[in-house]
Amino acid sequence: MFRPAPLALTIAAAVSAGCASTSTDSAAPAPATKASVVEHYADLAHAGYEDALITARALDKATDRLLANPTEANLQAAKEAWLAARVPYQQTEVFRFGNAIVDDWEGQLNAWPLDEGLIDYVQADDYQYELGNAGATANIIGSNSINVGGETVDVTNLTPELLAGLNEIGGSEANVASGYHAIEFLLWGQDLHGFEPGSGERPATDYATGADCTNGNCDRRGEYLDAVTDLLISDLEWMAAQWAPGASDNYRSQLMNASADEGVQKMLFGMGSLSLGELAGERMKVALEANSYEDEHDCFSDNTHNSHYYNGLGIQNVYTGSYRRVDGSLVSGPSLSDLVEQINPELDARLNAQLDASMKALGTMKARAESSQNPMPFDMMIAPGNTKGASIVNGAIMALVEQTGSIEQAARELGLEALSPDDAGHSF
Repeated sequence: MFRPAPLALTIAAAVSAGCASTSTDSAAPAPATKASVVEHYADLAHAGYEDALITARALDKATDRLLANPTEANLQAAKEAWLAARVPYQQTEVFRFGNAIVDDWEGQLNAWPLDEGLIDYVQADDYQYELGNAGATANIIGSNSINVGGETVDVTNLTPELLAGLNEIGGSEANVASGYHAIEFLLWGQDLHGFEPGSGERPATDYATGADCTNGNCDRRGEYLDAVTDLLISDLEWMAAQWAPGASDNYRSQLMNASADEGVQKMLFGMGSLSLGELAGERMKVALEANSYEDEHDCFSDNTHNSHYYNGLGIQNVYTGSYRRVDGSLVSGPSLSDLVEQINPELDARLNAQLDASMKALGTMKARAESSQNPMPFDMMIAPGNTKGASIVNGAIMALVEQTGSIEQAARELGLEALSPDDAGHSF
């Protein structure tokens, strides 16, 4: 029987075939300057996107094995590869805020929540979707053409280019045809458990051939999965190149040619906006207040706790100038912490302590979700009447809000204009 290679070995092989790890200099570092901190920020981004690319390639190989031999073991290996790919990517989301090139690009990779009926079959009697979204039941996989909002599209040939063009068809942000969450749905299927334990339960036979095929259109489902993983790789290749050193025509070169103050502003704005409006607000407060599992981030796999955790770690990475790569090596260098410590040691100590506190709170969420005894994933934490779960989520929200205040103070101490991190319309 064919057995897939362990995921760790797959990623290790991809690392050895890919880009070398960033090494650190053992000599005593020079005092940090704004320019050196911004340059190292670009190094962190480049390393993060390289790792996202490396793990996406491992995911692509795992899905190829699933399509070639659709067994439950190969489906599980593909799921594990998806989970591993989320770890570095979620740490890169801190670069989205303040860098328009990332924010404009990010939706094709990580848009959510999505109306999954656009992509494939759903169980209609328990399917919640955006009110008035004509694409919510289009079922690309089950159709040769779809009509959304009066627009007819031939979807006979499922190519990466076609899928990219279908995002937000009909004007709805819930019409997401590509990215991590489309892949997640294709691997897990709908989560029909609501606030009860359990994630999506798509069978491997959804990719089988002939009489073994379940739920129809298995060949097209495989074509879709193949195309959407290829698109993920090409998108990540492009972004990694934007941050690569040695080029004169990429985003990194633009960042380094701008003022160092502008670069530091982007760093702090990214930290504050992800902390406040996005992670504390859109990803946790909205779901908790609405008791809505449809608003959880990784809703098909119940991996939301990890997405939140690694978002938080990405914020801390930017402040400390450190990032642990998927091959285990450490990228480190001049940091915002160094700059703030030079000016206001007490503020630096407080902000580092607050970052540790938010990671502890997010770590509590992660540990509770992954507990071997009565695990409580995020969709159970936000259930009506779950006071313990609400306390865990609120603890993480308040820790993120608290650190945002110190991030704003750090900006003032460094002589920058009012930071005004994006609060996404939320009040805390």
